[in-house]
Amino acid sequence: MRNKIINIFFKQGNEFVSGEELSKQLGVSRAAIWKHIKALREEGYNIESVNKKGYRLLEKPDDLLTLQNIGYDLDTEFIGKNIIHFDTIDSTNDYAKHIAVDEKDGTIIISEEQTKGKGRLGRQWHSKESEGIWMSIILKPEITPYKAPFITLVAGASIVKALNKLGVNASIKWPNDIIVNDKKICGILTELSAEIERVNYVVLGIGINVKTMEFDSEICDVATSLYKEGYEVSRVDIVKNILTEFEVLYLDYVVNKSKKKTLDICRVYSAIIGKKIYIISDGERELVKCLDLNEEGNLIIETEQGLVKEIMSGEVSIRGEKGYV
Repeated sequence: MRNKIINIFFKQGNEFVSGEELSKQLGVSRAAIWKHIKALREEGYNIESVNKKGYRLLEKPDDLLTLQNIGYDLDTEFIGKNIIHFDTIDSTNDYAKHIAVDEKDGTIIISEEQTKGKGRLGRQWHSKESEGIWMSIILKPEITPYKAPFITLVAGASIVKALNKLGVNASIKWPNDIIVNDKKICGILTELSAEIERVNYVVLGIGINVKTMEFDSEICDVATSLYKEGYEVSRVDIVKNILTEFEVLYLDYVVNKSKKKTLDICRVYSAIIGKKIYIISDGERELVKCLDLNEEGNLIIETEQGLVKEIMSGEVSIRGEKGYV
C-alpha cells in the first residue's frame, strides 16, 4: 500500500492529492491512508499535509533502498517486484535462505547494514550502514543443479554492464569480483538448495562498496568503493540498473538456454584475460597466463610449461602478478 501511495506522489509531482482521492484510488479508509503516510514519514519521506488541500511529497530520500524508491519505473517482469527492506540485518543471504521456499521468484532482500555479512569461502564482508548495497535475490530456475554456478557469471556481467552504463569504469575478475582501478568494489556469493535433479532455489548475494571511504588494514590494499574512486552514483540507480540488466541475461540463460550474451560481456570487461595471474589452490601459487573463458564459463589458462588447462570457479582463488589483479 505504501508503495502505491508513493507512486501516486511521484506521478503528482508538486501537486497536492487529497486524502479523499487517495482513499478512493486505493480502496481504503482515510484513516488507513493517514497511518501509511505516518509510516512513510518515519522512513524518511518528507510529506507535507495542508488542510483542505491534502498531501504532497516535498522530497524523497533518494538513496533509501526501499521498494518505493527501487520499484518506481523499474523495467522488469519479475526481478525486484517484491522487495523486503531492512535497516539492519545479520545477513541478507541467510534471511533469504530462511524464507526462499515461501517467497516469489525474483524477491529481493536488501538492507542498509549487515552485521554478519559474508563473502566467498566463508570470509567476512564488511557492510556498514548506508555505505553500500547489501542485497540478495531469490531465484527459482527450472534447471539442473550443475547449471546453477553459471548464474554467478550472469550476475557479474549484469553488474559490470550496469556500472559502465552509469559511467563507472568497472571490470570483472573471474569469477565473482567487480574491480575499479585494480581494487575490489563488489563481491558475489551464490548459494544453492537442490535435490539430485532439480534446483529448489538459488540465493544470489551481492555486496557493493559505494560510499565507504575507510577500510580495515587487512583489506585496504585490495578493497575500494565507488565514492573513493571518484564515482558519486546513487545507490538506487545502481540497484535499478543491475536488476534490469540481470533479468535480461538471466532469462536468456534459463529460458533461452543461451550463455552467449553473458560470456561476451565477461570477456569484454575482463580484468584478467591476456594477463599473467597467480592461481592459488591449497596454499600453492602457480603463475600462469589467462587466455580466455570457454563456453561453460570456465577459465582457460596456459602454464609456464606451455600446458593449456581449464579451471573451474570453485577450485581456486586468483591474484594478479603484481597486485590484486
